[in-house]
Amino acid sequence: MDLLIASASGNVFGYLWEEDLKDGSGPDYAKKLCPRGTGFGLDGLFLMQRPGSGPWILEHWDADGSKSFCGNGSRAALIVPGAPSGPLIEAVSSGERIQLRRDATGVGIRMPEGEGFGLRPVLMDTPFPSGFGWVGNPQLVLRVPSVAAVDLATLAPPLRWHPAIPGGTNVNVVEVVGPGEAKIRSWERGVEGETLCCGTGCAVAAAWLMRGTGLSTWALHPAGGDPVVVTLQMDADGSWRQLWLSGPAHLVGVARPAPGLLDPPPSPWNPSC
Repeated sequence: MDLLIASASGNVFGYLWEEDLKDGSGPDYAKKLCPRGTGFGLDGLFLMQRPGSGPWILEHWDADGSKSFCGNGSRAALIVPGAPSGPLIEAVSSGERIQLRRDATGVGIRMPEGEGFGLRPVLMDTPFPSGFGWVGNPQLVLRVPSVAAVDLATLAPPLRWHPAIPGGTNVNVVEVVGPGEAKIRSWERGVEGETLCCGTGCAVAAAWLMRGTGLSTWALHPAGGDPVVVTLQMDADGSWRQLWLSGPAHLVGVARPAPGLLDPPPSPWNPSC
């Protein structure tokens, strides 16, 4: 079984065709293939259905086996061999309706929109000005004087696990460096650590910054290096329309898991047998 590997803005993902799975489920494969040290060091794993007449179906799991919607991984899926062709692709990624497009920057994703998606009130006290939004997953954004000066490993976990948000939230810090331009760092649940970029975090950060500035286009510079560009329209109630996140995506290659890596764990020894 071949594991396709692609990256977007510093995030690296594995991709499997659903039809190639033999034993086990998506969470099982994610927990074996993703972790650093025992797996490939991936930010997440996607199972893909072969393109057909309807929307392209993708499912994503974090390294701990939890299912989540992932923006950068959905973008990078469009460059793996066998992905749908054409300039605009209708897709459903982990249950969320999106669009994917090939554009001048690489690959763009139109984030989910409609009832329930958009900016929401911040439900906790935060040490910096903050915004919160739902984009298929929860995102807390804090505006700080310098992202480099933030000890994210200390700041993020209490907010990530705050009881005001059942299931917790991703945590992003942003530093505005010019009109429509900001630096961003992200701490992601499921990974339980800082990642080089969080695409959905960038989307919500840009939406919140637009609410405060009126600027509808933002270039965001994540820790991974490759910038992303977010454009959107926003309604007075904080919901968005046509929220596109675009940026480079790279095909890394193909890996073949070693024999035994995907085997089920041995049954526990039962001394009474």
